Amino acid sequence: MTPPPADRASPAAPAVEVIGISKSFGSFQALKSVSFDIRSNEFFTMLGPSGCGKTTLLRMIAGFEGPTDGTILLNGRPVLDTPPHKRRVNTVFQSYALFPHMTVEQNVAFGLENLGWEKARIRSRTGEMLERVAMSAFARRKPAQLSGGQRQRVALARALAPEPEVLLLDEPLSALDLKLRQAMRNELRQLQRDTGITFIFVTHDQEEALDMSDRIAVLGSGEVQQLGTPNEIYEEPVNRFVADFIGETNFFEVEVLETGPGRATVRTPFGEVVEVPSPAPVGTGMVTMSLRPEKINLGDQVQDGVTFTAEVIDKNYLGGFTHYQLAANGIRFRASRRNASREGDLIAVGSTVTAGFSAISARVLAS
Repeated sequence: MTPPPADRASPAAPAVEVIGISKSFGSFQALKSVSFDIRSNEFFTMLGPSGCGKTTLLRMIAGFEGPTDGTILLNGRPVLDTPPHKRRVNTVFQSYALFPHMTVEQNVAFGLENLGWEKARIRSRTGEMLERVAMSAFARRKPAQLSGGQRQRVALARALAPEPEVLLLDEPLSALDLKLRQAMRNELRQLQRDTGITFIFVTHDQEEALDMSDRIAVLGSGEVQQLGTPNEIYEEPVNRFVADFIGETNFFEVEVLETGPGRATVRTPFGEVVEVPSPAPVGTGMVTMSLRPEKINLGDQVQDGVTFTAEVIDKNYLGGFTHYQLAANGIRFRASRRNASREGDLIAVGSTVTAGFSAISARVLAS
């Protein structure tokens, strides 16, 4: 993943401000006083499981839904009373929503015609956008004659053509196969950089979010569980929900003996007492500690830190990595080891290995 340039987004100029947004459908509360800012020229992702409220919030920014409470500002302007067609916001839907009876260039030009642009300007802008998404050669084709990836490019060109202030993307990669999804991630990221438009991306796919985003809002149960960069979200989860939803992790029950700013001294299930980072404040007593499988070293990889002996219960070979199921002190957990050479997967099921991890790789969770 290529990190975004440091000067891409200015915290002083939010493109979108979500302020105390709540939404109820009858007795069901889909969103609960959600607040955050989205910076100008940012690739911002709302990530969460089905039913967490991310698509509902996206539809509010677009103007297709209204909140029960709260407000939304677009570049400092309240927009809740502004109809969708008068907001400088466009949406790329999961289904792409192209007009099947129109050609590619007609689809891209349609919105510009509705805005009353002059014909010469429409032709110029349509040609420019088709060239930007590498679809100029398909201008006279209809959507049925295109592949899924090509249809997505047309949908992007159509949404970007009117020069929106914000582009909303509602799970636009979910209908594509794996290889095409991976390729389109790179294309979307580059398109956002080239245009300088604020992208707000909705997905339930953690890998997509980590790969493309400047920042991620992890939503769960109608609330923002954590907001941060991909590195912060993955490496420093603040609670069990985030640690469990983003990638894989092991949860260990540990006893907190002492706390301090950003740290906690704990007794691990393996007997050792170590100081572990604590992104959120915790009290003394029993709490949960998160440790990613790839942070656990095995065999000749173990150097210092917490070390113990473990039995290999099972393993799964996945090419570049082998995932191991281990047991120690009556606790089962997972470790992931990179296969740096053809002979990398040498640890046999049923064998006993030395395992270990650096205390700085673990995280004590608030809940």
